[in-house]
Amino acid sequence: MVVHILPVKKTVLLYGTLGGALITVLSLIEYRYLIIQHSVEIYGALVALVFTVAGIWLGLRLTTRRERIVVKEVEVPVPMDRSADFVPIQANIDRLGITPRELEILQLIALGMSTKEIADGLFVSENTVKTHSGRVFEKL
Repeated sequence: MVVHILPVKKTVLLYGTLGGALITVLSLIEYRYLIIQHSVEIYGALVALVFTVAGIWLGLRLTTRRERIVVKEVEVPVPMDRSADFVPIQANIDRLGITPRELEILQLIALGMSTKEIADGLFVSENTVKTHSGRVFEKL
């Protein structure tokens, strides 16, 4: 007995397709009936949803205060008397225990140089300059 599987597959595929199409048609008919039967409620719900969303948006828009931060940079000249030279007093240097490198950085600070300028001039990092200047200020 030889069973041909191909005709069986075609039959199952045909019945499955027809069953799916029938279920789809019945669902559409039921959906249309539901929409027609309850159209007033559905339209009312959609209008209520639109007005709710619009009300929330408008309420947030009107009640939220916007902060404005205005930053205005003003250059303030700081008069510095650079004519007076930095004169270290050796007795005070010895008493405070200031190292030669700390003294060098203190002299550059007295000239009005920034941390970055000092670091570039001495070929060290800015953190090193900050460390030395911090130690000098602690000792002073």
